[in-house]
Amino acid sequence: MKKGNLMTLLIILAVIILAFWILRKPSSQVDEQTAICIGQNSELYIKLGCSACRVQEEMFGNNFKYLNSTDCFYDVEKCINAGITATPTWIINGEKIVGVQSIEKLKELTGC
Repeated sequence: MKKGNLMTLLIILAVIILAFWILRKPSSQVDEQTAICIGQNSELYIKLGCSACRVQEEMFGNNFKYLNSTDCFYDVEKCINAGITATPTWIINGEKIVGVQSIEKLKELTGC
């Protein structure tokens, strides 16, 4: 392989790796007060192994611990009683909202 071709290949590879790293990095984590407020005004149902649930968790970063969450893998009965058929599911003001929700949407729905 020619030296010029090798250099071009290395540059392309570096750009791809950098782009992947940037896209995988959480865009912004929720501050503690917002997470506490959302947690006090909602219930979140997740399930071990659910990739969409993992995305929702990553949005909160270290402040995920402040959410009122139930893992349906471990607490099946609670999820059945709540009528949870898909995860993630948020219950806010008695309404079920299925799927990953943006922080802005959660703030709007919970009044935080």
